[in-house]
Amino acid sequence: MTALILALIAGAVVGLMLGALGGGGSVLAVPALIYLLGFTPAAATTASLIIVTATSLTALYAHARAGRVRWKAGAAFAAAGILPAAAAGAASAHLPQTVLTLAFAAIAALSAIKMLRPPDTARPKDGGVRPGKAAGAGAALGTLTGLLGVGGGFLAVPALVTVLAFEMESAIGTSLLVITANSLASLATRSDTAASLDWALIGPFIATAILGAWDGKRMAAKVSAPHLQRIFAVVLLAVAAFMLADAVT
Repeated sequence: MTALILALIAGAVVGLMLGALGGGGSVLAVPALIYLLGFTPAAATTASLIIVTATSLTALYAHARAGRVRWKAGAAFAAAGILPAAAAGAASAHLPQTVLTLAFAAIAALSAIKMLRPPDTARPKDGGVRPGKAAGAGAALGTLTGLLGVGGGFLAVPALVTVLAFEMESAIGTSLLVITANSLASLATRSDTAASLDWALIGPFIATAILGAWDGKRMAAKVSAPHLQRIFAVVLLAVAAFMLADAVT
């Protein structure tokens, strides 16, 4: 019963952050699964991919209805990351648990630092979009998603803005398409791990994450986004420090 309550609470927090900030909340899913629910790092990254896919699809539907998804460009960006996501997903099963933990701690710290900095929303000038750079960014994002089970919205949104010249609203909506595609590609290589997961905990986690995402959107209208980002960044830095200390001791 205690584990179920923790799963419900953790899912709600992840959903709130995703709904309020448009990305980054999934970075909390892996440490919550490991330290609160007792998952191994490998199982936690697989479970996180399932959670990310479910919440991203829900949010994608809402953004698509509002006309904020650029399907053609988003599909091309996602295509560059599908094979890297699948390859990284397969490779992650063979990596030592400590390596996965250290890598995840580094990504959590990077996410926090990016949130503390002013957003880079400088769009390229006309003709400045470089297909090669866009493909590289898509592949890097796919690798990150496949290896560590995170959506990577904190990297996808600025990449779409600065590399493909998307408006911010379109970047947020389209990033959900990219994240969903990469997550599904990685999950395709993890069928054995997914079958052995504790679905009695993952199901409630997903349910409260989806509900929390809707509440997060309403919360964002009442509390300034920069203030929310600073709070979340501090939490992420603390999580990264804890994971780092745990991995080296």
